[in-house]
Amino acid sequence: MSLEKAVEAIIREAQERGDFDNLKGKGKPIDLSAYFETPEELRMAHSMLKNAGMVSAEVDLLNEIAALKERLTTTYEEKDRSRIQKMIREKQMHFNIMLERQKRQSRRK
Repeated sequence: MSLEKAVEAIIREAQERGDFDNLKGKGKPIDLSAYFETPEELRMAHSMLKNAGMVSAEVDLLNEIAALKERLTTTYEEKDRSRIQKMIREKQMHFNIMLERQKRQSRRK
């Protein structure tokens, strides 16, 4: 039996047992925005670090931005909304600066 067929058989058995029925995010689209916002040459490294439970400063910053955007959807006080929007802009600018710095460093190599 080929490796491909063996893997397919294992996956099929897991599906039949219901191992994939209660996965986090089931039925929801996968948000790949952070992946595509990361420079191509760093994606694999960031993915490996994330899978190991470690994240880079850039990923932490993207998570903070996402949390602020989520908070914004449930905030109705205009003063609070303005403050959150300002925080989002500042963090996004900081993220963009970090990416630009990485791009410049990779061009020098």
